[in-house]
Amino acid sequence: MKTNSLRVLLTFLLCLFLLSSCYTYTSVIGKGAQGNQEVTKWNHYLIYGLAPVSISDSKVMAGDATDYTITTSHTFVSGLISGLTWGIYTPTVTSVKK
Repeated sequence: MKTNSLRVLLTFLLCLFLLSSCYTYTSVIGKGAQGNQEVTKWNHYLIYGLAPVSISDSKVMAGDATDYTITTSHTFVSGLISGLTWGIYTPTVTSVKK
């Protein structure tokens, strides 16, 4: 009986790690990033991302640059936080590379 429940638990954990993913969305403005300067900020949402609390402005993060790349993603850490709060708090991360 213990080996059967251990096998089920290990199968569940394996599926959990194999099926997890990080959501990433990338936008290229102009010619894209021309250098290595990067600015990163967290976006704060409630209720599975339906209610925005604080969202970063990519134009402000880019400053006076005309060519840059914006990447918005759910990282492992933000997914973990979302899971621990059962989706009540769902952060994302926005990075602007100039």
